[in-house]
Amino acid sequence: MIRKILLVVVVLSVAVAAAYFWLTRPLPILTVTTWPGAYGRAQAHAMTQPYGSAKHVDVRIAQWEGELKDVADAVAGHNYKGDVIDFELPKAVEACRRGLLEKIDTTTLPPGRDGTPAAADFVPGALGPCWVGSVVYSQAIIFAPSVAGEPKTLNDFFDSAKFPGARALNRSSAKFNLEMALLADGVAPKDVYTVLSTPDGVARALHKLDSLKPNLVWWSAAGEPARLVKSGAATFATILNGEGGIFDARSDEPGIIWDRQLYELDVFGIPAGDPKKDMALDFIRFATGSVPLAGVASWVPYGPARRSSRALVGNNPDLHIAMTPWLPTTHFDTAFAVDDAWWLAHGAEIAPRWQAWLDQH
Repeated sequence: MIRKILLVVVVLSVAVAAAYFWLTRPLPILTVTTWPGAYGRAQAHAMTQPYGSAKHVDVRIAQWEGELKDVADAVAGHNYKGDVIDFELPKAVEACRRGLLEKIDTTTLPPGRDGTPAAADFVPGALGPCWVGSVVYSQAIIFAPSVAGEPKTLNDFFDSAKFPGARALNRSSAKFNLEMALLADGVAPKDVYTVLSTPDGVARALHKLDSLKPNLVWWSAAGEPARLVKSGAATFATILNGEGGIFDARSDEPGIIWDRQLYELDVFGIPAGDPKKDMALDFIRFATGSVPLAGVASWVPYGPARRSSRALVGNNPDLHIAMTPWLPTTHFDTAFAVDDAWWLAHGAEIAPRWQAWLDQH
């Protein structure tokens, strides 16, 4: 009897010691590098804090400004300040090509909340050899509330006879402008980059943009298109949907054309050689699930990269307004995926022609 009691005491002591160790042990640390401001805060609410609680991980947030030198230095020196990095897709494409990111087996991603396999659930372009998409942002078009006739399509933007008035374009890059011009000129979406890969294709795009003369005005910063339309300096303007763009301009009630919106993504990647890559990938699987992606979109007007997330997006917790109408993925029937790999390969040769065209205007 005494032996049995002693055995029970020993077992209980071991169990108590194990529980104490489990509850008081230092948590493993995972650092997620993302952007400052509302977007980073939305990720904290919807992704990093829930992951830390669910997996008993001390998730720390670092911020960066998107410079690949930071990633290259970390990989070269094996000094990883971020185990998961939120990239704009063009930078992720470049980093992947330079060998700065771990390869990701996207077949291990969980299905959507509705059971849709990940490969079918994510929007085109969201899954790559080194990245998994998180949010979608896009360039769309706004127009003055006074415009009659209800313009609805990209072709209406180019129809100055039916819808007169100045058009505002972003002058900082040929990207977006050339694709938009070819789509408006009747090029099928699947053929846009094939056409644009030829000198005649670039000339065709620039010629279509010429049709907007003499009523072209320019913008270069996110908040400018809405101000140009509100002030009457432009009747139509291309515009980003997020910060400083459509969402922030909503109180002015501009008309919105989502047709042929041109979209890109923010994506998650893991720096090459990171010793915490397994935990980093576990975080990415969690963070890009249907519910966390919908949570981010409830805070900021960026579309979730999974289709199954759309029905789960709620009202903004601070503003108490429905976010779904302001998400690019809500209006995705004719959306066009910008090919950032193509621009990485061809952007340098396009730039002089774009600048020469700008100099004439």
